[in-house]
Order: sequence, then C-alpha cells, then structure tokens
Amino acid sequence: MSVSPRSLRDAMGSFATGITVITAKGDGDQPVGLTANSFNSVSLDPPLVLFSLDRGASCCDAFSEGKPFVVNILASDHQDHSNRFAAKSEDKFAGIEGTVEAKNGCVALSGALARFECTSDKVHDGGDHLIIVGRVDHLEHRADGEPLLFFRGGYHNIAE
Repeated sequence: MSVSPRSLRDAMGSFATGITVITAKGDGDQPVGLTANSFNSVSLDPPLVLFSLDRGASCCDAFSEGKPFVVNILASDHQDHSNRFAAKSEDKFAGIEGTVEAKNGCVALSGALARFECTSDKVHDGGDHLIIVGRVDHLEHRADGEPLLFFRGGYHNIAE
C-alpha cells in the first residue's frame, strides 16, 4: 500500500500541535524566520530541541550547524505572526511590531509563551525536510497565556 503525501498530511492534521516561529540570521545578518509546528524536546540533559525544516525553504542555510536560532512558542493572539512567517515573502520582518533582540543576537517575538535561544547542534536528513537539533543556551517563559493551536488545517484555542 502506498501512502500519498496528501493522505499523510491529512492524517497528521489529526494531531493537534502548538505553533512556533523560528528565527535566525541569514545572509548579511539579515533576520529570517518561518512558522513551524514540527517542534519538540529531545533531551533534558543536555538541553536539546528539534524542528523540521523544508529543504525548499529559502532560509535553510541560516540553520547550519553552529549557527544560533530562536524558537518562539506562539500565544493565542499571535495568529497574524503565524500567517506572516508561513507566507513566502522577501522580508517577513518588515513592519512587524513587538520584536526584541535575543541574547544570541537573533530577533525574538515579544509576548511569546516561551522562547528557546539555541545553537544548531546537528542537522540530519529527513527526506524532503532537514531535522535541526538545537542546544538550548537560554530560555524564557511566561506563567500566563494560552497557546495558539493547529488542528486539521486550522487555528484553534484551548477553549474551543
């Protein structure tokens, strides 16, 4: 039996996930970013996280081994950030409000539920994606707020 990309995507949509915006520095130290819901912890000691990155993404080189990045876990009122960083555009940061400089020099989003400042530790082959493993060098998180969730192709909140 063959599994089509569409059927796999539809079935995976049954798994509710949080949404992140992952930022890094691209060519000429220009900030780059993308929306990802393929994020999870790998290890507590050492502190490692991972996300999957489409090989076709224009920012792939920014996530090479040894480079810094930031994972921003989006709050329920950040749907606009999710849409902005999911779209294909030249400068996803143009006109955006609510950013700060993270300790690792990357742009971070204000109001995120949590922020993980990482250094790319390993990059693995994952078919049409790269699996980026990052060492967490610094983190911050809020004790309040609700997450922005993605389920069956749409945004949801916990109360729905």
